[in-house]
Amino acid sequence: MTYCVGLRLNEGLVFMSDTRTNAGVDNFSVTRKMFTWDVPGERVITLLTAGNLATTQALISLLDERSKIVEERNPTILELPTMFQVARLIGSTLKEVIQDSWAEGPEASSKFKASVILGGQIKGGKPTLFLIYPEGNFIEITEDSPFFQIGEAKYGKPILVRAYDPEMSFEDTIKLLLVSFDSTIKANLSVGLPLDLQVYVGDSFEVDNKPRIEADDAYYQAVSSGWGDALRNALTQLPSYKE
Repeated sequence: MTYCVGLRLNEGLVFMSDTRTNAGVDNFSVTRKMFTWDVPGERVITLLTAGNLATTQALISLLDERSKIVEERNPTILELPTMFQVARLIGSTLKEVIQDSWAEGPEASSKFKASVILGGQIKGGKPTLFLIYPEGNFIEITEDSPFFQIGEAKYGKPILVRAYDPEMSFEDTIKLLLVSFDSTIKANLSVGLPLDLQVYVGDSFEVDNKPRIEADDAYYQAVSSGWGDALRNALTQLPSYKE
């Protein structure tokens, strides 16, 4: 399992993903699930992946290979003119990878399924996000649905729903996402540190920094303990239950 979030603010986009993969309770490993391509001054494209690891790795490798080999560069995610068309291409590529993995008919495809959050900006358009399904179809972010989650979403979603505001600063948004991920990590063994973080400033067409937050990161530990303390303090301030 995994947990990834793409979130849109008035200032730009924020992405966060965990890095845990597992093949049973005694076989955990660390694998990157956030990938970025860019043409400085022209576009930034980021993918977050969840699902079958072989499928997601094949998807990323295929997109990467086709963006580098001249003979196969039409079309590629580095040349398409809009994020919508990039979403269509990634959706069809994901569907292609899954179909190629079928062992015996469509029923076998379920174990190869994967989903993707696509985000970024191409010059001439606005920063945006898409949620791409294993079937290759997709939906785009809206004001009513300002963020996407894939993987183990249920533990961290209530926190995002209650506290999200499009006018939030990047600093407060990172704090909010850390609380969401911390709650998920504590509730589900299949999601774990380190966490990958990326902030994209709208109209910058570049990503300066993609930090990795380790388990011993002082800021993460402060947010984690502070969130727990705040919840306990809030409980003491609530009225007592009376039958």
